[in-house]
Amino acid sequence: MKKFSLFSIFILLVTLAFSQPGNTKKVIADRIAAVVGDRIIMHSDIRNSILDYMRQGVDVPENADCMLMEQAIISKVLMLQAEKDSLPVTDEEVEAELDQRVRYFINQYGSQKAVEELAGKTIYQIKDDARESVKEKKLAEAMQRKIVDKVTITPKEVQAFFNRIPKDSLPFFESELEVGQIVVYPQANRDLEKYVIDELNRYKRQVETNVASFETLARRYSEDPGSKERGGFYEINRTDKSWDPSFIAAAFRLKEGEISNPVKSKFGYHIIQLVQRNGDVAQVRHILRIPPVTDEETNASIAKLDSVRAKIIDSTMNFNHAALKYSQDEQSKFAGPFFTGRDGSTYVTIDMLDKDVVALLGKIKVGDISQPTVFTDDRGKKGVRIIYLKSRTEPHRMNLKDDYNKISQLALEQKKAIEMEKWLNAKLPTYYIMVADDLVSQCGSLGKFVSKKTF
Repeated sequence: MKKFSLFSIFILLVTLAFSQPGNTKKVIADRIAAVVGDRIIMHSDIRNSILDYMRQGVDVPENADCMLMEQAIISKVLMLQAEKDSLPVTDEEVEAELDQRVRYFINQYGSQKAVEELAGKTIYQIKDDARESVKEKKLAEAMQRKIVDKVTITPKEVQAFFNRIPKDSLPFFESELEVGQIVVYPQANRDLEKYVIDELNRYKRQVETNVASFETLARRYSEDPGSKERGGFYEINRTDKSWDPSFIAAAFRLKEGEISNPVKSKFGYHIIQLVQRNGDVAQVRHILRIPPVTDEETNASIAKLDSVRAKIIDSTMNFNHAALKYSQDEQSKFAGPFFTGRDGSTYVTIDMLDKDVVALLGKIKVGDISQPTVFTDDRGKKGVRIIYLKSRTEPHRMNLKDDYNKISQLALEQKKAIEMEKWLNAKLPTYYIMVADDLVSQCGSLGKFVSKKTF
């Protein structure tokens, strides 16, 4: 079960507007639970958020109502102060988050049509209903950043923070590693590329002459594991940056039922059929073919990475610079060449790495770089890579020597929380806040917020 964290509480404040479509357990009788300035918090905002999280498998504590109400009041205060301070939140930021949330539901339910049917609203209505809540959330986040962004931590404070942790409460860490990679994808020769293009053109003719359906051919020939079993079907959004731009551009040039000429993307070659389009959203089918790579192209990539490896070992180029210059792995270009953990750090446990990387690590020591090795990525594409083992910790109890960065981050977060509490203690009395009588009785912690007679 997932845990109900303070971060989850903050995110829950705007969950109502994007409550999962198909939610049939909404609170029937609604009422105002609290008033902050000129803004209200409805009882259903809190209850429906909890119901939604329960359906997602979050382990919700018994006092979730009280925790959420407290955080909702704080969020309203932060938002109102952000408006007073004229903190910038652009319409583009709000729209980006709305689009991201819509994509989440479309991915969850399979299509825009399914989401609209379950919600009883169009996507545009769903976004309109949520726009104000999302803007309030963005304002609250901006105010929170303003309050804590300048908070820093000194080594002396880190030491003091660590010394306050009871020795029997220090966590135990498994072995962690910092592992980077530089990836090169061999390019198929022109003859094999032409062969794949000719094959795709043959599939197109078969559909256009009613010899076979696009869906049947996609199931039979497509090399995209993500859509093959669905007959090549995807629902795409023109504004979604995760799609290859060449694929998006070709799809949105088509008329309904039309099939594109072969299109080259970073994944290979496609033909695309437009099933249906509604504004920036389209339903498509595609067939992906990846030109096969011969030993000649693979050996050329191995030789290239051999040269890169030699430059790093000779110290004529460091690993990060080499990754930026030569790696064709998308993560290397945007997030750096190191594998990242669940917390976003560059420290990973062995179980977070694929078995081929683990096998390579068994052959090198800390500071070493592996020989170039052929592999197949999760898209089925053949590549060559070198692996760099930057560091490896032994299993251990938390200590300053091995875990200074982690401890420093924990100490900084605590200091930020103290700063936030000071700010709230100073600002809360300046805001008009009312809370329903029964909620104050049920949640003793809410009493500290009340500035006026409850109702």
